[in-house]
This record gives sequence, structure tokens and C-alpha cells, in this order.
Amino acid sequence: MKIIIPMAGMGKRMRPHTLVTPKPLIELAGKPIVHHIVEELARTAKEPIEEIGFIVGRFGEKAEKMLIEIAENVGAKGSIFYQDEPLGTAHAVLCAEPLLNGKVIVAFADTIFKAEFKIDMEGDSTIFVQEVEDPRAFGVVKLNEKNEITDFVEKPHHFVSNLAIIGIYYFKDGDNLKKEINFLIDNDIKEKGEYQLTNALENMKQKGLVFKPGKVDEWLDCGNKDATVHTHGRVLELYPEKRSIHSTAIIENSTIIQPCFIGEGAKIIDSVVGPGVSIGKLSHIENSVVKRSIVQQNTTIKNVIVHNSMVGNNVVWLQKPADASIGDFTSLINE
Repeated sequence: MKIIIPMAGMGKRMRPHTLVTPKPLIELAGKPIVHHIVEELARTAKEPIEEIGFIVGRFGEKAEKMLIEIAENVGAKGSIFYQDEPLGTAHAVLCAEPLLNGKVIVAFADTIFKAEFKIDMEGDSTIFVQEVEDPRAFGVVKLNEKNEITDFVEKPHHFVSNLAIIGIYYFKDGDNLKKEINFLIDNDIKEKGEYQLTNALENMKQKGLVFKPGKVDEWLDCGNKDATVHTHGRVLELYPEKRSIHSTAIIENSTIIQPCFIGEGAKIIDSVVGPGVSIGKLSHIENSVVKRSIVQQNTTIKNVIVHNSMVGNNVVWLQKPADASIGDFTSLINE
């Protein structure tokens, strides 16, 4: 079993946080977003994960080393592939062409999911979906009476289905997918200037491959600041093992309201922290209230009420209360 994780996008909707850190490497509860995804995939797969291919931009040696370690943490080999041009979802998957054989999971690094099942590996393919209230913003699938996928519809203007594709796919034989993506590229078949994975899936279906839906219990978006803060809170609620206070953290005259994650060497002085809060490694919170927020590493917050916020690495915030999204290496200080 192999996993391919396309994650080369620029993460524009998450700026300023993605100006320094690629979006899938932003930490929630002490681990990068992509780490949470890999852990859940490994937990739901029926077979051991042999290799994980990460399709990245030019993130740098430090980020690539981190990704290799994430793969090794679930007993897999980590491999790095590059997508230097944003040519679409199908093109991104093909960047890891050496892994497109045998059993393959493709998982885009935009969302965290929770599932209480094992992936069915007997069918030709499983497309993971979730019911949504308004399907117009998503790609959706239609089903027949056999619970087989009959159609892929991208962002329907009129209701055809409320089963949104969440960006996780299982293929019993990755060679089939590789052939259809190569067909799209060889014949320059694009939509909106990009090679789309759904077109490759449609071609596979037309050739007789059977696609079944796989329904997850919860689908959590990390597309923008508000969505990521919500997702972070749900991760802490859903996974008790992700809540922790590091043994080296200093908590003085403060209240920690669970669920929370308090990282290595963090200091919480004369403050109330939680619920739904992560405080990163070596960050310092003093005389403040922090709720439903993510504070990254080596950041100082004093005399502030923080709610529904993302605060980056190496930030100094000594200012009035706010709902904020503050990128790395920023100072906010009242004169």
C-alpha cells in the first residue's frame, strides 16, 4: 500500500501564515496538518503503508526532512516529488508516477478527516465523500441503486447530489489511474487551464471500473483562518490523545480549560487558556485570556484577550483584545 499526498499549492487563502510556512506544515495540536492526515490514513488502512510520496513545491530541506520523518513515524518510507507548475490535480498526482502501481491512496492535504472504519480494498476504487448542506461549492458524486458512483459533477449549479468529494481516493491498481492521467496530458485535455483528476476518473469509469463511495464520520477543512481554528478545536475534542501539557511547560497561577495542547517549554503565567487552544513550543502567555485559538512556537502574548485567532511563530503581541490572524515574525505593541 502506498500513499500519494499532493501539497504543492501556495495556500493563498491562509496568508499571512503561508508566507513562511507551507499550509500543510502549519501545526495544530503540536503536529503539522499533514501529519494528522497521515496518522488517520494509516489507522484506517487494512494493510501496512510501504511508502508515502509528498508532492511539494520548493519548500526547502528542513520541510522535506520533516515530511520524511512523518512517513517514518507510521513505519513507511518517505519520498519527495516536485510540482513546479500549478497544472491541476491530475498533474499533481502524476508527479509521483513511480508510486502509481498496485494499491494506492491519494489524499490532498487540505482537510483532516475522522473515520471509524477500515478502507475497503476489494473494489476497483473508493472515492471518499461527505454529506454537505450546500453542494454548489464542491465536486459531488451521484449513485445508483447498487451504491456505485455513476457521475462526477463539479460544483453543480442545480442539485444533483449532496455527497461532496473530500479529496481522498483509494485505487486497487494505480496503473489504471496513471494511464488515464497520461492520456489527459498527452492529448492536452484541460478544464480551466488545468488537468483535472475527475476527468481521469470519468475515463476509468467509462472503461468499466467500479467506483464505490466511502463515507467519513467527520470532514474538517483547513482552507482559511476561521476554518482552521474550528478544525483545530474539533481535533482536540475528537482525539483525547492529542491533548497534552508537556512536562517542561511552566504553569503558574493559571487555569487550563481542556481540551488544550501546551507544548515543550511553554510558559503560562497569570492567565486563562482554553478551551480549544494550542500553545506551541517555547511560547509565553502572561496576564492574558486565550480561547479557541492556535499560537505557534516562540511567541509572546501579554495583556491580551485572544479568541478565534491564529498567531504565528516568533510573534510579540502586547496589544488590545482581538479576533486575529497574525503571521510569523510580527510585533504588535501598544505605545
